[in-house]
Amino acid sequence: MLKRFCRPAAFAVVLAAATALTAPASWAEEPKMGGVMNVVIQPEPPGLMLGVTQNGPTQMVAGNIYESLLRYDTDLNPVPSLATSWEVNDDGTVYTFTLKDGVTWHDGEPFTAADVVFSADVFLRETHPRLRVSLEHVESIEALDDTTVRFTLKQPFGPFMGIFEVGTMPMVPKHIYEGTDFKNNPANNTPIGTGPFKFEEWERGSYIRLVKNEDYHVEGQPYLDEIYWHVIPDAASRSVAYETGKVDVLPGGSVENFDVQRLVDLDNSCVTGKGWEYFAPHAWLWVNNREGPMADKRFRQAIMYALDREFAKDVIWNGLGAVPTGPVSSKTRFYDDDVRQFPHDPEQAKALLEEMGYDGTPIRLLPLPYGETWQRWAEAVRQNLQEVGIEVEMVATDVAGWNQKLNEWDYDLAFTYLYQYGDPALGVSRTYISTNIAKGSPWNNVQGYANEEVDRLFTEAAVAFPDEARQSLYSEMQQILAEEVPVAWLLEIEFPTIYSCDVKGLVDTAIGVNDGFVDAWLDR
Repeated sequence: MLKRFCRPAAFAVVLAAATALTAPASWAEEPKMGGVMNVVIQPEPPGLMLGVTQNGPTQMVAGNIYESLLRYDTDLNPVPSLATSWEVNDDGTVYTFTLKDGVTWHDGEPFTAADVVFSADVFLRETHPRLRVSLEHVESIEALDDTTVRFTLKQPFGPFMGIFEVGTMPMVPKHIYEGTDFKNNPANNTPIGTGPFKFEEWERGSYIRLVKNEDYHVEGQPYLDEIYWHVIPDAASRSVAYETGKVDVLPGGSVENFDVQRLVDLDNSCVTGKGWEYFAPHAWLWVNNREGPMADKRFRQAIMYALDREFAKDVIWNGLGAVPTGPVSSKTRFYDDDVRQFPHDPEQAKALLEEMGYDGTPIRLLPLPYGETWQRWAEAVRQNLQEVGIEVEMVATDVAGWNQKLNEWDYDLAFTYLYQYGDPALGVSRTYISTNIAKGSPWNNVQGYANEEVDRLFTEAAVAFPDEARQSLYSEMQQILAEEVPVAWLLEIEFPTIYSCDVKGLVDTAIGVNDGFVDAWLDR
């Protein structure tokens, strides 16, 4: 039987207080120059060419090598980066960006509007599946001169200003990649960007070393001389590395949740839950809508009533996160909580199962093989479901096996979490539109849900103008999905970044550590 503990719920308050107390100090103090920052990266990225590889570890390291036109504050407002200003015409179809003058690539070549056109209109259309979907709304991309770029859209596209984040639209050097095989260009092994840090070396299985870009376009920055990203496969060893001072920063997800409180309680240890606003990681259970009892929405509703999501948040996730109301995170634009709610109610779950005539057919549950926290969560879900009469068979896999089973739809229930990227058109619609049902990906409409009305609402909302029109359509969509429960929403995850209190200015944007080292410094 699962036990209830009180301590983790209080930890959310500790986290909020720590964030509030430590963040302003970094803004008020004068940054110090120099020093080496040691950071954990887990798992080791498969590559660092951000235009080719977009997984989480790659973005975390390479987001400090590459840049895009904009950055985003924690309220998802765009702020200048390689673009200093922008103008939008009255009907929201023409966006004109003025680029920063005097920016150079790490090899000394000038960065110009031609690089922007090449990156967005040629390179990334071929290599970046997520961005490619957004660029379908773009009619043309033109370099008006060396420092001016104009994007002309086919029709208004509400989330357009949200696609200029470094992991979504990294700028890549035209002079290195034009006319080459992008994915096999030897330069992918020695990435060249415009960012605050330059790639220096990679000792596979041990560390990645970045060094200060002495010619960076922001005067006086970065403050650090070097960053070492340490590859430490064992979670306990990552904790020990932080305890002993070998590493200064544990990015979100680096250690098991049950270790978080102990590490935060160490002397000179700070923590923040900020820096994930753009990604807004949303965890749920894939529910295979195609067959068996899962095809009946009453069964899916029964799952929602059976799950003790508050317990999972407070005990398994140490109070880090929020219980979701539906497909859109409360951190994402156009969120609406005026939808059907599913509190923990085992009796209601049993009533729905009896009404549909559920015969006790066992259900296969596929945990996410990302460590002990996720295994404990799977065990809690199994107990919740068994308590209402749903028999559960746990299916153990490694990461490759998990991917394969989801790619081939070989599951009944399966854990996952996906990013939302600030707007439903960028990170939510892919999970629910019927045109995105295709084998071979664990990140699309894996559950096989199809609803013509939902398809219509997502399609119209993506191009509606202004925002009030988009909100109306997205609110209607959320009401339908909350009623039909195509997946079982579990948690708006909040990954804590744990760091030495000597580290200042690291998490000030909506993607946190992923682009934060330009502003980071060491007070020691």
